[in-house]
Amino acid sequence: MNSEILFIANFYSIMFDPLIYQNRRKALRGKVQEGIILILGNNEAPSNYPDNTYKYRQDSSFLYFFGHAHPGYAGILDVDEGEDYFFGNDVDMDDIIWMGPQPSVKDLAARVGVSKSYSFDYLKVIISQALAKGRKIHFLPPYRYDNMLLLEELTGIRACMTKQYASKELIQAVVSLRSVKEPCEIEEIDKACNIGYKMHTAAMLLCKPGTKEQYIAGVLDGIASSYGTMPSFATILTQNGQTLHNHDHSNILEEGRLMLTDAGAESITNYCSDHTRTIPVGGKFTNRQKDIYSIVLACHDHALELARPGITYRSVHLDVCKVLAQGLKDLGLMKGNVDEAVAAGAHALFMPHGLGHMMGLDVHDMEDLGQCYVGYDEETRPSTQFGLASLRMGRKLQEGFVITDEPGCYFIPALIDKWKAEKMHTDFLNYDVIEKFKDFGGIRLEDDILITPDGSRFTGEKRIPITIQEIETIME
Repeated sequence: MNSEILFIANFYSIMFDPLIYQNRRKALRGKVQEGIILILGNNEAPSNYPDNTYKYRQDSSFLYFFGHAHPGYAGILDVDEGEDYFFGNDVDMDDIIWMGPQPSVKDLAARVGVSKSYSFDYLKVIISQALAKGRKIHFLPPYRYDNMLLLEELTGIRACMTKQYASKELIQAVVSLRSVKEPCEIEEIDKACNIGYKMHTAAMLLCKPGTKEQYIAGVLDGIASSYGTMPSFATILTQNGQTLHNHDHSNILEEGRLMLTDAGAESITNYCSDHTRTIPVGGKFTNRQKDIYSIVLACHDHALELARPGITYRSVHLDVCKVLAQGLKDLGLMKGNVDEAVAAGAHALFMPHGLGHMMGLDVHDMEDLGQCYVGYDEETRPSTQFGLASLRMGRKLQEGFVITDEPGCYFIPALIDKWKAEKMHTDFLNYDVIEKFKDFGGIRLEDDILITPDGSRFTGEKRIPITIQEIETIME
């Protein structure tokens, strides 16, 4: 086998069958009434000079409908004519010298079931002709400035206004398709979760007093890259788990503290995993840590019991919050009627975030399209209440959804001080007891779950150790 054939074989091996992409595009055309659907891929982004770029990541909607993970492509779906078009530029000799042989644009288009391919410049011709005929141009909200500028060049809409002119009809159509995962997607998410298992068990083995957080975080990122494409998001690994998204890895682990690790991987096909575990530095939980940990684990498992088609994830979230509040009441940190406390939002002092979010080609799947479309619908609307307002996924669950289940309990000194000074929820919060936990940190436990016909299941071959006994055993 010569090098060019080998390159093409490797390039093709990370994609699905062409019929899958054809069926997805056909389904999308069926959900949009008329006009042209424009799906833009991403370009490379310079890091500190033009030839030194950030690690490339293709746009997820382009991956979903056109499959290719390389930069410099675009696609069109003509709703009225039932045709698809693929745009890109063939490489020249200079490209081959630096990058090796590359498939032609025609070959790439054929690989995803598109028979009509053109140079990238011809994209402007197609759009100009459509605009001249008064046809609707549907596009998704851009999140990269080069694509905003490209849309301005193609449509005449000012770059700063392109998000406002994104097609709501197209957004809703894409969300409806990408929300329910196909069997081939579930298989890829399982693969990503298998990598996540390796990452988190490695963190458990490395969590020793005197170890730098940065070292462990670096090992985890290396595992993600060695088995997939890269981490699915910036790794959170910290002794200061009370900071929800703590990307500072500058501390040295200390005996008796907790290390929170929120990390995931992308498979070769860019499907993501997202898990969180909180473990004791040195391998043994203290009694106080066990008390709080057991509450969070009960919340986590209760969500798994409740999650099934036909119920809203908002209702699951609220039921989980009641488990949290009851557990904290049993420890003396909360008081009063649990249902009333949750309705008032008093529990949000300890869990100021939502239970979970969609998973798929993005670790927060499709959130570039607008959270109000992804996690909510006309039946279930976002809340403005502190804590509940941060629930990313609230709408009714369907078979084939992949979502995260990630309750937590945090003791955030600044928030505790603020609420205490303002006498917030004094009917439900025992601030004298809470004060004693200001040095505790935080605990979060997270798994990715698939909604099945009659319930839910974990994704991946096996669950990352999560019980107190499992964690202490693996850390021995």
